[in-house]
Amino acid sequence: MSSYDPEQLRTFLAVAQSLSFTQAAERLGIRQPTVSQHIRKLEQAVGRPLFVRDTRTVTLTADGDAMAGFARTILAAHEQAVGYFTGSELRGRLRFGVTDDLALTPLPRILRDFRQLYPRIDLELTVAQSPNLLRRVESGHLDLAYLKHTVGAGNEPYGRLVRRDPLVWAGIEGTRIGPEDRVPLVAYQAPSLSRSLGVQTLEQAGRACRITCIVKGVNGVLAAVRAGLGIAIFARSLMPPDLIEPPPSAGLPELPPVDLVLITNPRAAKEPAEALTSAILGTAVKPLDPVSP
Repeated sequence: MSSYDPEQLRTFLAVAQSLSFTQAAERLGIRQPTVSQHIRKLEQAVGRPLFVRDTRTVTLTADGDAMAGFARTILAAHEQAVGYFTGSELRGRLRFGVTDDLALTPLPRILRDFRQLYPRIDLELTVAQSPNLLRRVESGHLDLAYLKHTVGAGNEPYGRLVRRDPLVWAGIEGTRIGPEDRVPLVAYQAPSLSRSLGVQTLEQAGRACRITCIVKGVNGVLAAVRAGLGIAIFARSLMPPDLIEPPPSAGLPELPPVDLVLITNPRAAKEPAEALTSAILGTAVKPLDPVSP
């Protein structure tokens, strides 16, 4: 029976989340050849390839996608055992904010495992749109937030990039939009990053749009799109499998990517915030930058 080395699993998750051996090495503070060695040894232990690699891209195989879930479970159990026998239980309050569409990721399971691992951390959850969460971190009302941000922003000095994700148009099969039609858009209430980027992209392409439905949360978006009221905007990794991208004949402009980032309040209690950051990244993290006076 194979056993999986926790260090190799942490390296694997860092690559799986960034889809880059170089970024994984930077995040872990190790050399890229070491990252490659860890992945090679883990693939040998599994007996199956976990990534498809060429000179420009890295993608997860189906087995790699399955291993990502197993790796998080194994590492959570490992940390729980270490915490139990060393007696190093963290305590305190952690005010965490998240956009509701990230509930479409493994995040709910990660939060459940985190609460089991650190029962003495009082986790308070706030769900809101990305701009509101960012303001709440900056005003000191949140300690940590997981949100979408424009590419290249929000990663310094107190942020960590989890993943860079293309934004895509999403509708139900059979949705027909002609190249001259006004684009029927299902959108979040303002302020919303995806809404503002979508409208801006359409305006720059000379396409008119009409907002057919304004919603507060992702369930409203899904209900409206599935009812055929229009198309919406999702980060590609968050798009539900029953929705599809409109065909090229719709003439929709390409949307920009966004960064999924963890933003930390520099005045927050450091250890609880780092513990949850580590759980979401699935890897050991470097200490955050010191608080500015």
